[in-house]
Amino acid sequence: MLDRTTHEFRKDDRGGTQTVVADDPADGTQVDLVREHLRAEADRFRRGDFADPARIHGDAMPGLADLRGHAGRITLSYTDVPAGGRIVYATGDEGLRAALHAWFDAQVTDHGPHATHG
Repeated sequence: MLDRTTHEFRKDDRGGTQTVVADDPADGTQVDLVREHLRAEADRFRRGDFADPARIHGDAMPGLADLRGHAGRITLSYTDVPAGGRIVYATGDEGLRAALHAWFDAQVTDHGPHATHG
């Protein structure tokens, strides 16, 4: 999936936004895969389950340990967007915002040419 998608991680003062879109918007199969993946990730992340990013990027990924222990202090919402999906992360906790921002930065680095800062 990674080589056929673009990931955008946009940090803001409440947390940030992760948007993933299929590189070919006409590829309905890929668009459906992106949306299915992000919906499932949002559901897991709401529960503090960040096992999937840890499996892909490693347990030492910046911000990950703090995000795992958020205990509902981060609000996540998923939305379909043209050619993909978006997860919005919001928190009033300054430490968790910093963890989200570090995690976003690590994702952009790890995903290379398939990811950008918004």
